Amino acid sequence: MSIDEKNDLIFKALAASSRRAMLDMLKDHPQTTGELCARFPDLDRCTVMQHLKVLEQAELVIVRREGRERWNYLNPLPIKEIHDRWIGPYAAQAVSLLGRLKDDLER
Repeated sequence: MSIDEKNDLIFKALAASSRRAMLDMLKDHPQTTGELCARFPDLDRCTVMQHLKVLEQAELVIVRREGRERWNYLNPLPIKEIHDRWIGPYAAQAVSLLGRLKDDLER
C-alpha cells in the first residue's frame, strides 16, 4: 500500500465525528467494544463495529482479543505522521512569520 493510499484511509477514518469521538475515548486507556457501545447509545452495536473496522483499517486502532472480549487501543502514530507532514511545517512557518512581525513592530 502506498503512502497516499494509507493517508487516504486515515483521512477517511478521521472524517466521521463518531470515529473521532471513539479515538478521544481511547486516548486515556483501552476499552472493550462493549464499553464503547455503551458510550454510544444512539448507535447500535453493528454500527459501532463498522466504525471500529474503519479505524482498524487505517491503523488508528489496534485490537487485541482476550477470551470473548475485544480490547481496542489507540495507535497515535498515524496521526503523528500526518501532523509531521502537514501541520508541523505550516505551524513552524506561521510561528516564524509571527516572530518577524513582532520584530518589525518593535522597531
